[in-house]
Amino acid sequence: MKAISLLAAASVASAHTIFVQLDAGGKTYPVSHAIRTPTYDGPITDVSSNDLACNGGPNPTTPSSEIITVTAGSTVKAVWRHTLTSGPNNVMDASHKGPTLAYLKKVDNALTDKGVGGGWFKIQEQGYSNGQWGTSTVITNGGLHYIDIPACVPDGDYLLRAEMIALHGASSNAGAQLYMECAQIKIVGGGNTLPAKTYSIPGIYKASDPGILVNIYSMSPSSTYVIPGPPKFQCGVSEGVGSGSGTTPQQPADTTTFVTSTTAAAAAPTPKPTCTASQWAQCGGSGFSGCTNCAAGLTCKVQNQYYSQCS
Repeated sequence: MKAISLLAAASVASAHTIFVQLDAGGKTYPVSHAIRTPTYDGPITDVSSNDLACNGGPNPTTPSSEIITVTAGSTVKAVWRHTLTSGPNNVMDASHKGPTLAYLKKVDNALTDKGVGGGWFKIQEQGYSNGQWGTSTVITNGGLHYIDIPACVPDGDYLLRAEMIALHGASSNAGAQLYMECAQIKIVGGGNTLPAKTYSIPGIYKASDPGILVNIYSMSPSSTYVIPGPPKFQCGVSEGVGSGSGTTPQQPADTTTFVTSTTAAAAAPTPKPTCTASQWAQCGGSGFSGCTNCAAGLTCKVQNQYYSQCS
């Protein structure tokens, strides 16, 4: 019995994960470069805690003095690992299934802003479709979490919050395990549009949200999963419409309004007609809503029904 308990404890520990690196502009930056990483890979389970913004509390994070330059309209990759020294075969326990999400917050100084409070907007989400979870896609990709940076957002400092939610224990209150870290980035080559509505962290989730309090073991491949949080922001798309396939994301009551740039008061900017995915980026698959066109010289090749990539 003692041996079984030890094995169970080891399995739980191996399920934890950390957003350890950012790949941007074709370069994978070193571990913890421009990311406030913790040494412990534990989750946040209290969705009302300030630690939900950029981690901390039970998982103390270390400040970073770097900022990574990211081009608007490009695809970056959040690299997830079980620990700061793990490899691509040790990302997160496969039993810990749930959605992946990403948020941006425009800030005056990415080095000093704590992330707590308003100003956040969602830019990526993958929930559940035909039996496939967002976390499973990241594990299959060797820990790579693809995030499209909106082409229309203004230049400046931002916090990029990447998140994975494990729902294996989410049938009980505070059973969902939320993993997140914040990368410090500077967006260049952008436009002049921020979402009319932004959201507060904490505040984007409630403990009773159907995407947070859910029994995933009662779900079938055809079941609908409600991705938690606000709708995903998309350039040129009317806000208030959720982007999750077959889902209606929650609408948090706690919102903040950003004022769009006064230089474009007369007319909204023209969004890019198409976006392109870089080499090895995802370009298709069941439930995928990102770029489906590959960069010049690349072809979108089907790996399986859930995942296609540019090569």
